[in-house]
Amino acid sequence: MTGPRYTPLAQSLPATVPFVGPEAQERAMGRAFDARLGANENIFGPSPNAIAAMQDAAADIWMYGDPESHDLRHALAAFHGIALSNIVVGEGIDGLLGYLVRLLVGPGDTVVTSDGAYPTFNYHVAGFGGVLHKVPYRDDAEDLPALIAKAAEVDAKLIYFANPDNPMGSWVSGDTIMSALETLPEGCLLVVDEAYVELAPAGTAVSCDIEDPRLIRMRTFSKGYGMAGARVGYAMGATDLIRSFEKIRNHFGMNRAAQAGALAALADDDWLVSTRRQVAAARARIAAIVEENGLTALPSATNFVAVDCGRDGAYAKAVLDGLVARGVFVRMPFVAPQNRCIRISCGPDAVLAHFANALPQVLAELG
Repeated sequence: MTGPRYTPLAQSLPATVPFVGPEAQERAMGRAFDARLGANENIFGPSPNAIAAMQDAAADIWMYGDPESHDLRHALAAFHGIALSNIVVGEGIDGLLGYLVRLLVGPGDTVVTSDGAYPTFNYHVAGFGGVLHKVPYRDDAEDLPALIAKAAEVDAKLIYFANPDNPMGSWVSGDTIMSALETLPEGCLLVVDEAYVELAPAGTAVSCDIEDPRLIRMRTFSKGYGMAGARVGYAMGATDLIRSFEKIRNHFGMNRAAQAGALAALADDDWLVSTRRQVAAARARIAAIVEENGLTALPSATNFVAVDCGRDGAYAKAVLDGLVARGVFVRMPFVAPQNRCIRISCGPDAVLAHFANALPQVLAELG
């Protein structure tokens, strides 16, 4: 009797996931967190209109979702002033990144990213046999010129660049990205992950000719729109590239309720404006809490704040462990020297109060 015949690539990969979820930690602890501040979720939640639309769609959940996401794609095209052929909808940015890597990266193909940047992208590249080249952060921010220079050096097919950045919350203007494109090597595609752009200052989003073949932009309803659990993302790019997704995407991957919720969320601009205001207030509150305790909040254009604990990664990990032990779920960046920081999601005052109460206890314990 024999088992499955795995590919050599699959045999070489670890059985792991990019993140350990808070639910897994809760199961290990045997209790729920008092404050869930580590997953970059929008704790302020989605538009009530989106909730109502998803509830209404539940009665028809026996049907598959529209495999073309027709209504949502039409609404997105109108919202961005581009053609339907320039948009593909998928299961969050994570799913779309997987499709993009599958389209462009084969065994041995080179890809460039920042050392410590969003690990799910790296997960997909490894899964298709690509070779990752990493560039260090500069001044706690992704270094786009260095990423492009490395891509030219290694003949990379893809560069991953998040703007605003996760995990540090830093950002550059869209004009800066467009200027950098002039030095992009021939045959290289710049992937601009704009997951947090709805929460960033004006001018952060890239403004470009949608048919520019040098870049693809990723957006999501998980952050500003507060629908992380619905898994709705979309990519915008040149027609030929977007059409290529039809060859390999999961055509029934988008469920009906998620499509309906995203459509309603997109139409509720007042809710998004309110969310931006609440997120900005929460960023200020987090900064005040940490500075009262002698730590430093880094500038952020996202719904989280990177907090500099002032020492090394081991100390930051001890701060994180102390918070987790007190029921406050937070995370930390992964690579030195950014691992001197922990990362705190924005949330209502009642939730942040748990963090404000736990932090001085942890610091006092550590001495």
